Amino acid sequence: MSFDRSVKIAPSILSADFADFGREIQAIEAQGADWIHVDVMDGHFVPNLTFGPPAVKAFRKHVKTVMDVHLMISPVDAYIDAYADAGADVLTAHVEAGPHSHRTLQAIRGAGMKAGIALNPGTPAEAVEHLLDLTDLVCVMTVNPGFGGQKFIDMTAKVRKLREIIGDRPVHIEIDGGVDPTTAPLVVEAGADVLVAGSAVFRGGSVENPAPYGENIRAIKASVAG
Repeated sequence: MSFDRSVKIAPSILSADFADFGREIQAIEAQGADWIHVDVMDGHFVPNLTFGPPAVKAFRKHVKTVMDVHLMISPVDAYIDAYADAGADVLTAHVEAGPHSHRTLQAIRGAGMKAGIALNPGTPAEAVEHLLDLTDLVCVMTVNPGFGGQKFIDMTAKVRKLREIIGDRPVHIEIDGGVDPTTAPLVVEAGADVLVAGSAVFRGGSVENPAPYGENIRAIKASVAG
């Protein structure tokens, strides 16, 4: 994974057909997805349950791009090696998930993955300021985590602040929640470069009819072009 700040679209498979993940992943990659975003939820840190390491390992066989695994779980550290073994390229933990984010980021990198740190809407940018030298990605939640399809919460001021404190470090700013062609330009202009989109990518398409996936991805990219 070489670093660049070009805008990348990372469809969230939380919006895919749960009975056909393999072909859904292949379809969205063929239609132009840059990364594949996998939302891991534990029913404790967030009010929903999704994918454990065996499911993520099964997804890995189909992912040709970057598998971006977002842990909305607490505690995190006990599961880092399992998600490394499952094949995550990027593993993101929440700064709110435990008292030792610095150690968590060290462990993620130590397991051979890129390390991400996520911020809930109520958490300020400054919460990660002293973690940035151990961080490859900062994920700014623009919804309260737990469910797809929620309304976008404007976090552009937080993104601007992050862009400022990151400086010239090779750290991605990822946006997760409510991304579509209307909201994407706001966050990209503020400094984001990875856009997680679920319903906005999968809307209107299917494995049998994947063309809308490509149209939706291109619409988001066109909204931030130039």
